[in-house]
Amino acid sequence: MVTDLKTKKSFSINWGTSIVIAFALFMTFILSFVYKVQSNSKYDNELVVEEYYKHDAHFQEEMVQVQNAHDLAQKPTVTQLAEGISIAYPSNFIPAKLHGKVSLYRPSNKKLDFEVPISTSGPTLLIPKSRLVGGLWDISLAWRYEGKDYLQKQSIYIQ
Repeated sequence: MVTDLKTKKSFSINWGTSIVIAFALFMTFILSFVYKVQSNSKYDNELVVEEYYKHDAHFQEEMVQVQNAHDLAQKPTVTQLAEGISIAYPSNFIPAKLHGKVSLYRPSNKKLDFEVPISTSGPTLLIPKSRLVGGLWDISLAWRYEGKDYLQKQSIYIQ
């Protein structure tokens, strides 16, 4: 039995075609991954600060406020209690002259961020634990006292 070599066909791909196929498969994988991340709410890709450039324009003012807080002889203290977070302002501050807010920022979930105005009834502010989910919180104390602005930042881990 003699077989004719011309009638037998074999399937072969040259190296150029192989590279094009591999590149197309890789691009398909990357694009499917990008689509999955953009469309799935589990992968939340929010900005840390809305309107970043406007926020950045006030950076020097913020540094002056941080320095003002640093220069205080008695600084506000942030303490974690069983009831929540206690913020105690220095005893030499007159509560009626103290105005500002406490911002609680959750790095892992922007939807949990909130602000609490500083009450003028006393030098201590309590943020109840019922408002706080366990995990890392960045606390920013911004206040004005006798015409001078102050800013103090601190991180705290809630169990």
